[in-house]
Amino acid sequence: MASPEFAHPQSSSSMAKPRTRSFWCLPDGCLVFGIAFLALLLVWSFWSFFTPTPNLESPVTEPSSKLKSSVDCSESGFGVNLKSDPKDPTFYDDPEMSYSIEKPVKDWDEKRQEWLKHHPSFAAGARERIVLVTGSQPKPCKNPIGDHLLLRFFKNKVDYSRIHGYDIFYNNLLLHPKMGSFWAKLPVVKAAMLAHPEAEWIWWVDSDALFTDMEFKLPLERYKNHNLVVHGWPKMIYESKSWTSLNAGVFLIRNCQWSMDLIHTWSSMGPISKDHEKWGEIQRSTFKDKLFPDSDDQSALIYLLYTEKEKYYDHIYLEGEFYLEGYWVEIIGGYENTTERYLEIERGAPKLRRRHAEKVSEQYAAFREEFLKGAGNGRGSWRRPLITHFTGCQPCSGDYNQMYAGESCWEGMVKALNFADNQVHGKTKQNIKREENQGANSAAVMAGLCSSFLVYKGIKNI
Repeated sequence: MASPEFAHPQSSSSMAKPRTRSFWCLPDGCLVFGIAFLALLLVWSFWSFFTPTPNLESPVTEPSSKLKSSVDCSESGFGVNLKSDPKDPTFYDDPEMSYSIEKPVKDWDEKRQEWLKHHPSFAAGARERIVLVTGSQPKPCKNPIGDHLLLRFFKNKVDYSRIHGYDIFYNNLLLHPKMGSFWAKLPVVKAAMLAHPEAEWIWWVDSDALFTDMEFKLPLERYKNHNLVVHGWPKMIYESKSWTSLNAGVFLIRNCQWSMDLIHTWSSMGPISKDHEKWGEIQRSTFKDKLFPDSDDQSALIYLLYTEKEKYYDHIYLEGEFYLEGYWVEIIGGYENTTERYLEIERGAPKLRRRHAEKVSEQYAAFREEFLKGAGNGRGSWRRPLITHFTGCQPCSGDYNQMYAGESCWEGMVKALNFADNQVHGKTKQNIKREENQGANSAAVMAGLCSSFLVYKGIKNI
C-alpha cells in the first residue's frame, strides 16, 4: 500500500508540510541568488554562441626573409639610398670648401666623381638627373597681387618637376648682399651645384617664367657635347650684336668644372666687382640696343660669347628650335588654337584619352609626338610652348615696362597659368572654356587692383 503522503500529497496533514518543504527547497535568499545565477549563465551561453572566441595564442608569421619586399625601404622611389652617407671623406669635409660666389671651386669634376663613388646608388641615371632651381625676393611683394601670382608660378614649376621626376629648389634669400636683382641667380646656381653633386644638370627658371607644355621633356641627348643651354640666336650675337640675342632668364647648366669657371668669370662683371660700372659702359657701347647703363647678367653672357667665341661658343648650345623660353607677347594669343588642335588629336587617338597615373605621363607625351610632326616650332607653331616668359612684367614689384599695359601683363599671366593647369588636371574642352572665362574674370579683378596700386604710386596716370 502506498504511503499516504506520496499518494495524496494535497490531503496530507499540516504537520507534514513544513518537513516536506524544508527537505526540497532552499531558504528565500538562496533561491533569489540561484535564479540570478541561472539567468547569468543563460546570457553567457548565448553570448558565447554569437561571439567568436578570441585567439590568445601568438599569431603565426612567415619568416622575415619571406616577407622582405623587393624594394628596400631605405631607398626612395627612384632607387637611390637616402639614408647612406659613408664616413669616407669627401669635398664636404674640406674646411676650405665654400659656397661663396667670390671663392672659385677647383677640381670639381674629380670631387664630384669621388662623391658619386661613395654613393653608388646615385650613380645610376646621374647623367640625366636634373635639379630645377628658381626663386624670388626675400620680402613680400609691393604689387597687391604679386605674391598670389608668384605662388601660382611656383606651383606650376612644382607640377612640371613632379611629372618628370625632377627635384626642385626654391630660394628666397640673397646669398650675396651685393648680388641682387638679375644677378642673384648666379650665387644660387653655384650653391645648388655644390649641394647636389648627384645632379648632372641645374636648370634655372626665372620666377616670372612658367611651363606651358607640361609633357615636353628636354632633349638632353642633343646637349651631350655642351655645358650650357640657353635660348638664343648666333646671328643676333655676331652680326646684329644685340643684347636680346639670348635670354638668360632660363638656362640649363652642366654640373662640372667648366661651369664653375664660367660662373666665376660671369659674376665678375656683376656688382661684386669693383669694375661693375665700367662693365656697364662696355656692354652698352658693344650692344647699341641696350638701353640702360648698368651691367646685367644677360649682356655679360652675350659679351663673353661675342668677345671670346673660341673659348665659349663650342660649349654653349643656343637653342632656337623650340621655346626653351618664349616671349609672352607673341605666344599667349595662340593658346586657344593650340588647345583646339590638341583636343582634335585626342579625339582621333583613343590611347591619348586613356586615364593614367601621372607618373607615366611621359609615355603618352612620346605617343603624342607622332601627331605633332607638322606643328612646327617657335613663332607661328601650334605646338605648346615649353616655357612662356613674362619678361618686363615684374609681377612682384608691379613696375612693369611701360611699353606694355599693366592689365595685359596680369591677364596674360592668368591665361598662361590656366592653360598649364588645364593640362595637369586633364580638363575636358567644356571645362577648359569655363576655366578660361573664370580666369578672364579673375584677371580683370586683379588688373583692377594693380591699376589702383599703380595710380597710388604715381606710375600710371589717372
